[in-house]
Amino acid sequence: MQATAYTYDPETRSGSVLLDDGTPVPFDAAAFDAGGLRLLRPGQRVRIETTPETPTPHITLITLQTF
Repeated sequence: MQATAYTYDPETRSGSVLLDDGTPVPFDAAAFDAGGLRLLRPGQRVRIETTPETPTPHITLITLQTF
C-alpha cells in the first residue's frame, strides 16, 4: 500500500503517514527500522505494509516508494 509521510521524529524514529484517502496512520520505531530507512521527510511517498484483519491499520514496515 502507498502513503505520504506526514510526520517523523528522528529521536524516536516514529511518526505518521497519510493514506491516499487522507487518513493518518501512526508508525513506530520497529516499522521504521524494518524498512531500513535512515531519514524520512514529510511529503515523501512511501510504501507501507500493515497487519491484516485489524480494525485500525498497524504499520509493520515503511520504506520509500520507488517507481
